Amino acid sequence: MRLITAATLISISALLVGCASDETSVDQTAAKTPDATATTDPAGDAVNDRAAYVLDRSMTRIDGSEESLTNYEGNVILIVNVASRCGLTPQYEDLEALYREYKDRGLVVLGFPANNFMGQEPGTNEQIARFCSTKYDVTFPMFAKISVKGDDMDPLYAQLTTQPDPIGGKVKWNFQKYLVDRDGQVVAMFSPRVNPKDKRVRSEIERLLAAG
Repeated sequence: MRLITAATLISISALLVGCASDETSVDQTAAKTPDATATTDPAGDAVNDRAAYVLDRSMTRIDGSEESLTNYEGNVILIVNVASRCGLTPQYEDLEALYREYKDRGLVVLGFPANNFMGQEPGTNEQIARFCSTKYDVTFPMFAKISVKGDDMDPLYAQLTTQPDPIGGKVKWNFQKYLVDRDGQVVAMFSPRVNPKDKRVRSEIERLLAAG
């Protein structure tokens, strides 16, 4: 009986390990892989022959108006999929601080709400806009809710996620970040848990701003 009981306990433990949440799986994957990747050579210069132009499209702003992303060409752009009920939601504050610090030098943050991860962005566009304004005083451009994975993935994210390594690959969670240079080419990706204040993010932004 003791042997049977021990075997049963081992089986139950294995089942519990196998039932880990999607977010835990994301965290374990992130721990084994770099948090930030960029198409850069050893000297730190962008390798644009592997980058792709991503601004040739119109998107719906959170207020319902249409806007061409080509309006942002000439700026350094940080594209982020955002959510209001995520453990990473406080990154809104850091994204806003980053935007205010660098916007006069040409940085713009573009926020794209998405409800793809455990239903953490359930609100309407109006509710999301109100939340961002009242909770975090967000002033950077926000767009209407889209999908960043699955069969209904927005074409912008279909292009971002099919880039060559190390930028391409599925969006891991809310607040994954893509950095786009002044020519509209995606040149770096930062995983969700990399804070916008992280020196890796700031140094790459500063490098692109300085490049003119």
